[in-house]
Amino acid sequence: MSSVTLSLKEIYQNFQNENPKVRIRDAAKQLGVSEAELLATSIGEGVVRLSGDFRELMKQIPSLGYVMALTRNESCVHERKGKYEKVSFNNHVGLVLGEDIDLRLFMSHWKFGFAVESQNKSLQFFDENGNAVHKIFLQESSNVAAYQDIVSNFRDTEQSELLEVIPEIEFMAPPANPDLDVEAFQEAWLKLEDTHQFFPLLQKFGVNRQQALAYAPEGYAQKVSVEQVKQVLEEVSSTNTDIMIFVSSKGCIQIHTGLVQKLVSMGPWFNVLDPQFNLHLREDHIAEAWLVKKPTNDGIVTSLELFDENFQQIALIFGKRKPGKPELEAWRVALEKFIN
Repeated sequence: MSSVTLSLKEIYQNFQNENPKVRIRDAAKQLGVSEAELLATSIGEGVVRLSGDFRELMKQIPSLGYVMALTRNESCVHERKGKYEKVSFNNHVGLVLGEDIDLRLFMSHWKFGFAVESQNKSLQFFDENGNAVHKIFLQESSNVAAYQDIVSNFRDTEQSELLEVIPEIEFMAPPANPDLDVEAFQEAWLKLEDTHQFFPLLQKFGVNRQQALAYAPEGYAQKVSVEQVKQVLEEVSSTNTDIMIFVSSKGCIQIHTGLVQKLVSMGPWFNVLDPQFNLHLREDHIAEAWLVKKPTNDGIVTSLELFDENFQQIALIFGKRKPGKPELEAWRVALEKFIN
């Protein structure tokens, strides 16, 4: 009796035949492999493996013109249309500072890259575990010739389907600090001058974010419900208040600054469905939501922070602001209306 071992390509093809509507990310989960490994099974059939210095590749992305940028984590998908502008790097940390597409890039996690030609052309990048860090989708008005140049310039000579993916280790939240000097921690919190000083504050005192919020100064961190978060978003939508929504993968933070207008709930998903910006948020993944206040030189800055069951950040929401300017009054009003 002979046994036949199916290749991953054959397993995936069989799965697709039986489940034609299941997206590749969900298929990967069900098959116990990574999305990058599944994508690689189509190399030579509409998928091209890319290699080289992805920092140099990203510097060429502005030539594509108008595109859609997508960054996601397990619980939230952030899609923003526009142009990549002002792309720069300091070693492995990159910035994209366009009016529409605003990114922070952590290139040490950009391990695999592919050009994908399915319904529309895209460039897709994955981390060492085979999870997507960032994707760029061409639109009708995008520069296809520039896309073809990028694919040609960064095409891997091997075009191998085999990826050396590192198995993902189950996330363990950093332990709480049993010796935390609460008084000193709260005093340091109240002396913050910029929101970017918050993470170094946690490192200095050896606290995880959950512990930090639990021991925040009086009135500076408050648990809120998912319903309250949605009510605030409905309010900023109805009052045309500009906000900022941050969503991150391991290798990218993507930021939307502007309005959110068309809000739609569909099953477990809470969505923003605007022409230039889409957000898809799994409500059922939100284990905790917090309203957090941080002092800055421009006054208090208030955020809504969403976390999953492992206390990993799903999304951050602020009122629109720039350094040197105080927080939008309309944002504070919206928060005070639904959160006491």
